[in-house]
Amino acid sequence: MLDIRLIRKDPEGVRRNIMKRHREAYLQYFERLLSIDTELRKKMSELEAKRAEHNKITRLIAQQLKQGSPQASETQNMAAKLSSDIGEMEKVVEALRVERDRLLKLVPNLLDETTPDGLDETANVVVRSVGDKPVFDFEPKSHVDLITQLDLADLDRAAKIAGSRFYFLKGDLVLLDLAILRFALDRLVEKGFTPVFPPEMMRREAYEGVTPLQDFEDTMYKIEGEDLYLIATSEHPLVAMHMDETFEPEELPLKYAGISVNFRKEAGAHGKDTKGIFRVHNFNKVEQVVFCRPEDSPKHLEELLSNAEEIFRALEVPYRVVEICSGDISPKNAKQYDVEAWMPAQRTYREVVSTSNCTSYQAVSLNIKYRLRHGSAEKDYVHTLNSTAVATPRALVAILENHQQRDGVVKIPRALTPYMNGRTEIAPKAKPT
Repeated sequence: MLDIRLIRKDPEGVRRNIMKRHREAYLQYFERLLSIDTELRKKMSELEAKRAEHNKITRLIAQQLKQGSPQASETQNMAAKLSSDIGEMEKVVEALRVERDRLLKLVPNLLDETTPDGLDETANVVVRSVGDKPVFDFEPKSHVDLITQLDLADLDRAAKIAGSRFYFLKGDLVLLDLAILRFALDRLVEKGFTPVFPPEMMRREAYEGVTPLQDFEDTMYKIEGEDLYLIATSEHPLVAMHMDETFEPEELPLKYAGISVNFRKEAGAHGKDTKGIFRVHNFNKVEQVVFCRPEDSPKHLEELLSNAEEIFRALEVPYRVVEICSGDISPKNAKQYDVEAWMPAQRTYREVVSTSNCTSYQAVSLNIKYRLRHGSAEKDYVHTLNSTAVATPRALVAILENHQQRDGVVKIPRALTPYMNGRTEIAPKAKPT
């Protein structure tokens, strides 16, 4: 969330930035926040005045009792009335504070000044396209057809026991999934990232510190009877890991490579990608997360994007980089890039990576700071960044469709052959004679 001090200092600047997102609800939250914060500060001032008056009367009572004054009883009654008034005012102040903090979490982050303006995804900007699209001398098959013909997954039996958007991966596709994960993890470790298996469940308080839950609540799985949610991405536990902590300046940047199973309802995707493994309820992913000084976050954003691009180049998948416009960007992000892989059977690009600079938005909510100098009392909020390194189902789809051959063989990208025991292809199983 935004620092309330920033909002109080420059409400008009925050208002203008919110208007760039082209969503009326955000502005409504903001105006309500300003009203509640003004009322809260007024009530807090009144409460402090009442407490000061109560302290004064308490001292007077002690003096009157010591002197045996007949007015002591009356003064005690006044103190009791004041104490009751203070108790009621404290309830009002606390209710206002809770509502203010709720609204703070609904007000979006300030956009980076370089984020392109636009109403919706049609205004997203293609930054570059990389790699040549494959040219086939046959009609390319969809990944659904390929995994069926090569016996690489069983969607029907998964649907029978779990419902739609679940899957059994089988045989070579399991090995390829694991190869992609290990390849991406090795690349990041070489670049100084610490690999982490995070908890795959989180409490609501921590989750609300990481992302506005209106972003994710309709797609998250709640554990019945428990204050726990299955994670939608390892970004969330990795960022929350350091809540209420303060870093020394030399500890930054801190870089993590999270590897996890992620769970999403995909409640807003009815009728879209219902077949196959592109949009599913659980999937493996390697995620990049960085904590850094504010002045360094633009540099790290480009670094995270470069890492993700390097992985997809190594997978020999054509892709393009898209800069997300102000009307399409996530509320917690100041600047965002997506990487979209070319899908031959669909004849279009599809999103496989999201790379984001959240600036101090998550750190304010989670109270994650760093000292400006070693041992100094002066502190500021860190910046947090995140990026997909690779989500395996979508990478598998891209590999299957881009590397398919006329005879039904799928070529394994050269970068993955060491992780596939030297295998160079996935071939149809020989029919029994």
